Amino acid sequence: MATKNRRTQSRTKTRSSSKSTRGSQKKSVRKARRPAAKKKAAVLNSPLVEARNSPIHGRGVYAIVPIKKGARVIEYLGERISHGEADARYEKKGDDDGHTFLFIASNRTVIDAGVDGNDARFINHSCNPNCETVIENSRVFIDAIRDIKPGEELGYDYQLTWESTDDPAELALYACRCGAKKCRGTMLDKEPTDLRDAKAKKKAKKKAKKR
Repeated sequence: MATKNRRTQSRTKTRSSSKSTRGSQKKSVRKARRPAAKKKAAVLNSPLVEARNSPIHGRGVYAIVPIKKGARVIEYLGERISHGEADARYEKKGDDDGHTFLFIASNRTVIDAGVDGNDARFINHSCNPNCETVIENSRVFIDAIRDIKPGEELGYDYQLTWESTDDPAELALYACRCGAKKCRGTMLDKEPTDLRDAKAKKKAKKKAKKR
């Protein structure tokens, strides 16, 4: 079965950073007289874009000012949970449910933008994208890969993972309607993971024999 609404980072650009985040993770040892009310996470949207209805699917995200190639547009925000929690949280939802916004940030972390998320969750898939996802220290950002004009809808390639044994009827639920001239007709990755892994193993064996 396709990885439902979980936008994988298998081919997402990843950048490393030496900056430590430990300091921000420290908890205060100061005791309060009574438990403080839990604060809702701030929804940080970008001044470069806005969300509104899209002809592609539901809501979309549009540039409201010129955006230059290479610009960091917005961060993909939401509750940070484990893979197990992500699976448990949405196992009862139908495969055609369009209201889960899961993004794999690392081997340990999934971002659920359906909880405390921002406008980044509304960016639609495109087979001719003007943006890409960039992962830095398990944080996900949306960067422009070409100049974007005001009024233009943002899009990146979801590359949803799937396997060759998946039910064709289920895979059909991920049809693409981006309207690109060379639209591949699906939000799924071009090649199933099992075949790609098999090719990689075969290639590795050939290299080992040559040695």
